[in-house]
Amino acid sequence: MAKIYPFRGVRYSPEVVGDLSLVVTQPYDRIGPGEEEEYRRRSPYNIVRVIGGKVPPEDEAEYARRGETFRRWLSEGVLVQDPEPGLYAYYQEFHWEGKAYTRKGLVALLDLQESPVKAHEKTLKGPKEDRLKLLRATEANFGHIFMLYHDPSRRASGKLDEAAGRPPDMEAQDDFGNRHMLWRITDESTIRAAQEALEGLPVFIADGHHRFETAVAFMRECFSKGWRPIPPESFTSRMVTLVNTAEPGLVIRPIHRVLHSIPGLEPDRLLKALEGDFHLEALSSAEEAQRRLEAGLGAEHVFVLVLPGERFYSVSLKDEGKIPELVPGEQSLAWKSLDVSILHKAILERLLGIDEERLSAGTNVSYTPYREKVIEAVARGEGQVGILLNPTRVEEVLQVAAQGERMPQKSTDFYPKLLTGLVAMKMEIGK
Repeated sequence: MAKIYPFRGVRYSPEVVGDLSLVVTQPYDRIGPGEEEEYRRRSPYNIVRVIGGKVPPEDEAEYARRGETFRRWLSEGVLVQDPEPGLYAYYQEFHWEGKAYTRKGLVALLDLQESPVKAHEKTLKGPKEDRLKLLRATEANFGHIFMLYHDPSRRASGKLDEAAGRPPDMEAQDDFGNRHMLWRITDESTIRAAQEALEGLPVFIADGHHRFETAVAFMRECFSKGWRPIPPESFTSRMVTLVNTAEPGLVIRPIHRVLHSIPGLEPDRLLKALEGDFHLEALSSAEEAQRRLEAGLGAEHVFVLVLPGERFYSVSLKDEGKIPELVPGEQSLAWKSLDVSILHKAILERLLGIDEERLSAGTNVSYTPYREKVIEAVARGEGQVGILLNPTRVEEVLQVAAQGERMPQKSTDFYPKLLTGLVAMKMEIGK
């Protein structure tokens, strides 16, 4: 179960850096070369100068330079460590599909040795090697690991509203116009209530699988060197943001597909091949397609095909009992019953020959959370067929993770992302 600690966070000095919106970034894996260049242009103190982006540097010495930058900013007062340990309430106000949301998070240190964690995504060697080199050079946590827990009683998350009753200590706007607010919490009764609430609950990774596995790898490496953790901020803990799934504001966006570069793909032949196991229904417009998806969310397995000529067809599974046959393998029924699993195995692989290897390589499928972009890609001839999906539901993520399984590629898109740069954790290590 989750064991959390308050910590002395490292935060920017607004008096030095000015507008915090100019120094914070999206998570590193959302920062391509173009985004990295833009972040660097915004401010000489932008956190991208420490964390880098998703493309590892060609020069290995760059990691050491990033560590030197971090330590220089600390010595110059660009970054300041809070004087006493605290937790942090992290609220995000945003819009999606015309609706306003507030997502409430609790930033804390998670004990890596005494907190079993459930994951739902596969990880790759390259990003973990990159993040480990940065961790060695900086001995600090910058990006958040986004974690979920379920507590209908709101024992921890309910306390956050009390802290958020005053102006935020840190506030920034991200690249998409979303508002991010951070409050420092030092009240001992509030901290104790949060710790007691989380002690009896399992936690699940929503975003940040590579960073979590890197933190565990670094901890083992430190122990192997005979280094000693000096709590609370050390290599045996990782900075995380915990979100209660019983609170409103937790949004998972759909990840739609665009099929391209598939030799011999004829949309009408694909429709014919689907008729055996799926109901097909012609839809009159993109608006009707969206209504059809919304009507099936959580009730049935349904997709919408976007075909050239502005044609839309709903594709819904006829017989739930055939899922084990259509989605073969050793995974649990919860995994096989995901819309994404059915799409990948029963349609893309079985009918079009797009297996996991081709999915991973991006040979024939591209992804976007925006249905308009799918429709435009097909209309312009950049995509042969578009596939609109419903978002994966939170309860499905938890069910699959609880089984110890990893979800298929591109199953979830938690929105918005947690900003890097609002608060960091600097480790104390006895060497």
